[in-house]
Amino acid sequence: MAIRKTTSTNFMNQAFLENKCALNELIHLLSKRWLTEVLFSIEEGNNRFSSLKEDLQHISDHILADRLRLLEDYALITRKSVQETPPKVEYALTERGYELSNLLDGLCGFAETMSFASISQDT
Repeated sequence: MAIRKTTSTNFMNQAFLENKCALNELIHLLSKRWLTEVLFSIEEGNNRFSSLKEDLQHISDHILADRLRLLEDYALITRKSVQETPPKVEYALTERGYELSNLLDGLCGFAETMSFASISQDT
């Protein structure tokens, strides 16, 4: 993924919005393709890279690895190395990850009550 120049208007606008309200940073994080699906899949028990790949059939290895890294960076999941032969890595939601997942479930329910199709056709 390309890193945005810190002098670009987009970068400065994003930084301004994130400083204005923490929700803007969260929305920016959640808007990354596949991120919420990875979070939900881990919550459903898919705790290994291979089981996540199987559950999220169209995600690339690169994007899955990136989204796992982001979720870990934001302390929404933990990454545990298991010393076996062969070695394996397991992912789990943190308390913070479960809290976010519950909030997202509520938003999903709200989104289902909205008629996005008719809104986009009217514009």
